[in-house]
Amino acid sequence: MLNFLRQEGISEKLIKEIEDFRKQYEVNPGYDYRIPKPKYNYYGKEIWEQAITAILCGENLLLVGSKATGKNVLAENLACVFGRPSWDISFHINTDSTSLIGTDTFENGQVVFRNGPIYECAKYGGFGILDEINMAKNDSVAVLHATLDYRRIIDVPGYDKIRLNDAVRFIATMNYGYAGTRELNEALTSRFMVIAMPNVTSENLMKILTKEFPGLNEKYLEQFTEFFQELKLKSDNSEISTKSVDLRGLLSSIHLMEKGLEPVRALQMGIVNKSFDEFERKLVEDVIKLRIPDNIDRGEIFTY
Repeated sequence: MLNFLRQEGISEKLIKEIEDFRKQYEVNPGYDYRIPKPKYNYYGKEIWEQAITAILCGENLLLVGSKATGKNVLAENLACVFGRPSWDISFHINTDSTSLIGTDTFENGQVVFRNGPIYECAKYGGFGILDEINMAKNDSVAVLHATLDYRRIIDVPGYDKIRLNDAVRFIATMNYGYAGTRELNEALTSRFMVIAMPNVTSENLMKILTKEFPGLNEKYLEQFTEFFQELKLKSDNSEISTKSVDLRGLLSSIHLMEKGLEPVRALQMGIVNKSFDEFERKLVEDVIKLRIPDNIDRGEIFTY
């Protein structure tokens, strides 16, 4: 990953500080398996430099952006670059303080405390990835206040107060517009450095597709890129919803094509059918027809 950062043009000074960070904070034995091995890389020099600098300064990050901007990819990449074990915490309606910190349980006939992911992360110097934090309930958010600010503590009721390992960082993500989301309160937002994630550019999307599909024909590399950007533009103009603007769906569709499925049918499964509105599906199908002919086969899309 450090070589990848060099390819992205990240300064050697920052890379040297990352190396120093990794040497200073060794990973607890037995937790190496939690260090991510990302399938995808995040492309974008400016965002990388902002995120790296904030983490080196001991700050927590809040990644804010619309769908398909790479928030979770960047969070996973950061944990890998800094060589830290990571804990993924997804917020939903049933996430409460006990599911974050831990709770009492029975073991060998005794009541013992079972550590939650926030507790484990704090104890072993991990990176906690707080996914869709704006879906968190009030009691979950209250747990995070002392953890995320200068106090850096977790006070476990009935047990003890633990101080966060110096290597601990929290990286939260949020997407406005998802069902069940809401505004973060000011107290929680103030505990993060906030990065507004930009939409993926055509250049960076081509890099993603080229890395994932090295044998993709140049012509269709451009067509798939333009197809995705056109869907994004239609979504931005409120012609369609964000449901079909699905980068994961596009990558999965191309994998299906690689296996031999007809391109139109693959894109229906990965993109078109993500919307349940008939009119919207027709609009997306029209974009596909403009870019991808009905009668092409695998050999025209891939060079292998």
